[in-house]
Amino acid sequence: MTANKDIKAIAAIRSLSLAQIEKANSGHPGICMGAAPMIYSLWNKYLNVNPKNPSYFNRDRFVLSAGHGSALLYSMIHLAGYKLPMEDLKNFRQIGSKAPGHPERLDTEGVEVTTGPLGQGIANAVGMALAEKHMAAVFNKEDYPVIDHKTYCLCGDGDLMEGVSYEAMSLAGHLKLSKLVVLYDSNDICLDGKLNTSFSENVEARVKAQGWNYIKVEDGEDLEAIGKAIEKANSQDEKPSLIEIKTIIGYGSSKQGTNKVHGAPLGGDDFAKAKEFYKWENKDFEIPEEIYETFKEGLGQRGLEANKAWDDLMEAYKKAYPEAYQSLINGIERKLDDNFFDKIRKYRSEDKALASRASGGEILQDLAKNNQNIWGGSADLFSSNKTDIVGSPSFKDDPAGRNVWYGVREFAMAAIGNGIMAHGGSFHHVSTFFVFVDYVKAALRLSALSKLPLTYVFTHDSVAVGEDGPTHEPIEQLAMLRSIPNVIDLRPADANEVRLAWKIALESKESPTVIALSRQNLENLKATERLESIDKGAYIIKEASKENPDGIFIGTGSEVALAIKAAEALEKEGQAIRVISMPSMTLFRKQDAAYKEALLPKEVKNRVSIEMASSFGWAEWTGDKGLNIAIDDFGISGPGNLVAEKLGFSVENIVEKYKEKYL
Repeated sequence: MTANKDIKAIAAIRSLSLAQIEKANSGHPGICMGAAPMIYSLWNKYLNVNPKNPSYFNRDRFVLSAGHGSALLYSMIHLAGYKLPMEDLKNFRQIGSKAPGHPERLDTEGVEVTTGPLGQGIANAVGMALAEKHMAAVFNKEDYPVIDHKTYCLCGDGDLMEGVSYEAMSLAGHLKLSKLVVLYDSNDICLDGKLNTSFSENVEARVKAQGWNYIKVEDGEDLEAIGKAIEKANSQDEKPSLIEIKTIIGYGSSKQGTNKVHGAPLGGDDFAKAKEFYKWENKDFEIPEEIYETFKEGLGQRGLEANKAWDDLMEAYKKAYPEAYQSLINGIERKLDDNFFDKIRKYRSEDKALASRASGGEILQDLAKNNQNIWGGSADLFSSNKTDIVGSPSFKDDPAGRNVWYGVREFAMAAIGNGIMAHGGSFHHVSTFFVFVDYVKAALRLSALSKLPLTYVFTHDSVAVGEDGPTHEPIEQLAMLRSIPNVIDLRPADANEVRLAWKIALESKESPTVIALSRQNLENLKATERLESIDKGAYIIKEASKENPDGIFIGTGSEVALAIKAAEALEKEGQAIRVISMPSMTLFRKQDAAYKEALLPKEVKNRVSIEMASSFGWAEWTGDKGLNIAIDDFGISGPGNLVAEKLGFSVENIVEKYKEKYL
């Protein structure tokens, strides 16, 4: 039977959420009204979090995949006792408020992931559950379940329509992520109108086919039924669970049950009628102390007790298993051992030429051998990407395994990776062919926006892919990546630059890193043997034969060796050419003017960029008199070396173009 205090708390949640939206004259009231009972039941009766210590590691995770319901989440966060003052709720959706338009993990205590682009929150939740299961398998000992928590997600119809939700839920069922529970706010309305205009599939059949447990609650106002459904989901040990809860969007409004209440304020009269319907008599943003007490007695007390029990368990674990304890803490703090990279192989110029995907694979084995918190996955391309950790099983075969077979699910892979990084506790990488970054981009953008240091390994990074043809040959992808704020782009020239690219990726705290690697073999360059850093994004790899160069060549990746050869050919004709390796345009852009001037003196106007990709963006470095050896059309099919030559990437062509332009 529903207690009176629960009815009052739900009325408070609804009214406070609506007050935010009305004051801002912007927001989405429908979900706040319809889903309030389910989120209240989950948070105050079952969710284990500690608002007094939001980063307590063994807390349950909650993801609002339907991020447009942010006002609902902010109401919960405020009432639960997190540091989200009422003043911020009064400034909902305003500049500087900790209650922005959609949930942002860096702005608001209690927000685990940035959501709003529909479907990705579900995938984030899958990532969190994946991380929990992996870390539990690695670190838990008998009588020491130091990693043991749930991941909950609230989604709507729109989330389930997005393809990324299909991908992610398919993998979650396949991997038996039984500590994942999704609450589905099923209200039969989408933004434009009735749901059946665009969505009529049998969700029960769908999720069961994907290996999920399905539970249905017919009345979204029935707290007892919601509670029983959550308890049933929490008792599962083989499958993730989806609880479909039938609700009325905009419950209590004169427009309830219609799309008119989805994404626009109710307006004064209807707002007043809704509060009257809820029997809420307090002023806007006025919450009686008894409501706060309800949350303190429920969520607050339960969280404090769970946090204290975990702290005690960790103290005992530290004494019983000191090495495992330290490894766990290092993962949580994203910490590498001192001199960690001294243990990672280096390459000599006389060593066998390797594709950078192959040297990357060798380097990854060294990294993984020296840090058990490194794990990763590929979109059905381990054999091509070389990103598997050799000797470790797949996660499917053993959750302690360090290789996640993501399958052909590029978008979900990246969004799941974001969830793993937001969960914390490990270093994770994801991988596919570079051209498929287009599938990944929406999640990569959220990695950057959320400051999640997920490592992306993209192989087959140029038209040297060859026979697979234009569909598999990246052209515009580098320019696209470089345009996204807070993404570190790295296209290493040889094995030693690959090693240092991984160093940047693992040391990154707030930026996702993209490492673009070649399919074709690359010689090991003499100049990189003693190279200790590529942190500045660019450096002189070959100096000109005289103090003041006649020209400067700038190359990235596989084209650096080509640039050196072309420079040497011009040196024989009396031209003094400096060659710069620029593994990261983004990092170089961040350097001070003095460093940029040292590499690219203003008086040297003869500048040539050499990159098997779009010329877009290169004028920043080559200037208005520059020459960009690039590809501004789609590629062609044929043997990789012949394709590159046909498209102008040969010593002869570069020399000829330089002479035509400058001599």
